[in-house]
Amino acid sequence: MRNAIAAVLLVASPAFAQNAALQEGTITCSSPVSPNDSAKSLMLRYGGEAVIQDGLYTGVEDITYKGLVLFPHAPDWRIEVSFTDETMNRVAGFTLHDTAKTSHWNVAGMTIGSSLTEVRKVNGKPFLVNDFDSDAGGFVRNWKGGALGQPLPGSCRVTVRFGKDGSADHLARGGEYISSDNDVLVKWAPVVIQIGVNFPER
Repeated sequence: MRNAIAAVLLVASPAFAQNAALQEGTITCSSPVSPNDSAKSLMLRYGGEAVIQDGLYTGVEDITYKGLVLFPHAPDWRIEVSFTDETMNRVAGFTLHDTAKTSHWNVAGMTIGSSLTEVRKVNGKPFLVNDFDSDAGGFVRNWKGGALGQPLPGSCRVTVRFGKDGSADHLARGGEYISSDNDVLVKWAPVVIQIGVNFPER
């Protein structure tokens, strides 16, 4: 199925045919979205595979903002792009979600569905995760000096959120955090459900 979708995208999007990184699904600080991009440049580059969507992002006081979706009809290729302001003239970052439970994309060796063990291996050491009973539940809070706490080549940074279907009440600790090598957390076996790539402010 994935190969079939990739073939469709190669035909539908000239960017896929021209960019080896896109074909491999590798995300960097400059591909498939760069900090110099705008909504206009992305729509010019990706054509019908770049669609502006209202209410894609929610800010303070539940105010919603427009964003741009790349590859909206292929869930395991989908990327949601945010901008620094409503003019959409400069990208702030972009996000992968577990829309299809897996993703064709990989970021620094991680992808949607990666396990705690896999992310710990990429980071090079254990890290801290927010408890799973809050608005920021499952987000990595501190990489504890590991590789993922450093900017990627090109100065963008990654954020990662873990989750799992079902209740996590036994992991909730009233606003505390949990080590990735905690025996209870390891046994519960959450996986990556969201990866963000964030560009530095200018």
